[in-house]
Amino acid sequence: MARNSALHDSGRAVYARQNQKKYWIIAGLAAFCLAACLLDIMTAAASPAYRLSSYDVIQCLLHPSQASPGTYVIVIKMRLPISLMALVIGFSLGTAGAVMQTILHNPLASPYTLGVGTAAGFGASVAIVLGLGSVMTSVLAFAFAMLICLMIYFLGRNNINSGSLVLSGIACLFLFQALQALLQYGASEDQNQSIVFWSFGSLQRTDWMKLLITAVVVAASVPLIFADSWKYTALTMGDEKAVSLGVNVSGLKIKAFFLISLMAAVSVCFTGSIGFIGLAGPHIARMLVGEDQRFYLPVSAFCGAAILSSASVISKIIQPGSVFPVGIVTSIIGVPFFFSLVFRANKGGRRG
Repeated sequence: MARNSALHDSGRAVYARQNQKKYWIIAGLAAFCLAACLLDIMTAAASPAYRLSSYDVIQCLLHPSQASPGTYVIVIKMRLPISLMALVIGFSLGTAGAVMQTILHNPLASPYTLGVGTAAGFGASVAIVLGLGSVMTSVLAFAFAMLICLMIYFLGRNNINSGSLVLSGIACLFLFQALQALLQYGASEDQNQSIVFWSFGSLQRTDWMKLLITAVVVAASVPLIFADSWKYTALTMGDEKAVSLGVNVSGLKIKAFFLISLMAAVSVCFTGSIGFIGLAGPHIARMLVGEDQRFYLPVSAFCGAAILSSASVISKIIQPGSVFPVGIVTSIIGVPFFFSLVFRANKGGRRG
């Protein structure tokens, strides 16, 4: 009896240490995100004369009224909203990708691979070709991004397996790519230039109002997702097992699809298509903390924020004098993760 009690206490101590390590990982990622945001604000794409020291940036953020007019404009009005938008959208897409992979039981699922960004690009292209203005461009991008998420959800209601859902999403991706190409074929040169620039994905269109809208949606959605973390953990064992544990799987998936659709749509409607954040972030999180959704979800979110914030810095230093489209940078970063997932899936299939 005493031996069993000692083993039980030892097991609890090991479990507590493992959880403590995971909390430290979350704290470390949060600190990295803050450091990347600070570096993003400091980094200038133009002349080195516009680069700021960490001291100048921190002083301006803490005491904006005491900063020089030039530093205030650069930090508060120009760079800060872009840097914060990188964190918010990365956090949003990382969370959306993690939840999507969990409820579809597929590590290849993400808002980008399921065509959300491409659908948003088509909606934006329609607005650009029709000359509806920047506001309607964001509205139509949001509407089409939500549309494809709803299409994926209704396909899932017909008991289609997760692999078929991912293939359906990829098919939708190519469909909207073709429709966008059709629009571009009949568009003017200026319209084509605007469409191409939008589809690259860029944080440079950010202003304080767009940041506020995105942040409010993410702040309202993420706590609702994290509150169901134990249900998502049960879902990783399979739908039938989750039902046996008292989880309303259908209701959980409806709620999850609505929230991740909302976050993904509002993210891409302002910045364009920024790919692979929702794929790479959860993949890194899974390697760091495993499938326990209490840790997997926040680590995925912080990984997404860290990747996009780092990509924002890289986009400014690739080509001096200009800002490289951040969507291209994230795609280049994400491709190795996509291939690693494919190879691991094939390797696992051969072993089975």
